[in-house]
Amino acid sequence: MTSKPLFPGFDGLMTLSRREGVDIRPTLLRVLTDLYVQAKSHSGDEERQFVELASRLIDQVDDATRAAVKARLAIYPATPAPIMQKLGLLPAHEGRRIPLAREIPAPAQAPAPARSPTEAELRMASNMSMQPKDAAEIHDMFFRATASERALILHNLAQTPLKAAPRIPTMRAQRAIQTLEMAAFAEDSESFALELGESLILPARVAAQIVDDAGGEALAVAARALDMPSPSFQRILLFFKPEIGSSVNTVYRLSRLYDRLSERSALVMLAAWRGSTLAITRAKYQSSLYDGERQRARAASSPSRPAVQPGSSPAIRTGTGGSDS
Repeated sequence: MTSKPLFPGFDGLMTLSRREGVDIRPTLLRVLTDLYVQAKSHSGDEERQFVELASRLIDQVDDATRAAVKARLAIYPATPAPIMQKLGLLPAHEGRRIPLAREIPAPAQAPAPARSPTEAELRMASNMSMQPKDAAEIHDMFFRATASERALILHNLAQTPLKAAPRIPTMRAQRAIQTLEMAAFAEDSESFALELGESLILPARVAAQIVDDAGGEALAVAARALDMPSPSFQRILLFFKPEIGSSVNTVYRLSRLYDRLSERSALVMLAAWRGSTLAITRAKYQSSLYDGERQRARAASSPSRPAVQPGSSPAIRTGTGGSDS
């Protein structure tokens, strides 16, 4: 007695697709895989049928279908060994994660409307040194950008002639990394921001903005400026930022960004963070300084006059003489 086939009518569908000229093999492989992973376990006959059918289709479908099937089977614990070997997957062992399928590229986004570059962007492409106003614009542009835009900004910073901040001394950086890890494990955001600001010579406002940044790219830049080892950065993501650590995709994305982030990009952004503070301080006091200069100029242009000018009133004479006759 033979068992019921896992996917009845499979051969008939294949014959029909060849006769009608419609390639339904990608759809068949996706449906076959979905049916297989719905059950926690399979009999020997079911596994043998799946291996036979899937093996025939894997070599005949497009890359996108193969990648989608590979992603489904990579996290399924009962994937047959022949299929795992055919897809380039490793068998699961206790204490080791099954490697996920290669990341499927995101669909290309529509190009943004053309706009005139800002003064800061023009200066980033020139040989001029970074001025406080430009540093503030780069700072604001980075924190307003999306994740993909931030990655592009950091990539471009490595190619600009902008002057980078000096490297943090090795001993000071190592002490900072240890302190930051302990603060992350304790979920002590105040101590974390304080140590980050002191080690990178940043004001408390900017350090807090880096720590509170929801995307995590700013924290990656700060860690790279300290030359933090990649495992330490990943531990901080997992323990200190639960909204990031709970998302496998976000941790994976930030880890890839960190490994590709150059030291020069991080130090140029660090210089922009420092310079933006000077621009804000100047803007804060510019109006009062302007009014003070105007008042001093007004005082210098109109000197005060004495109340009584010499010779302006007759002298008062006193004496014992009588009145004139």
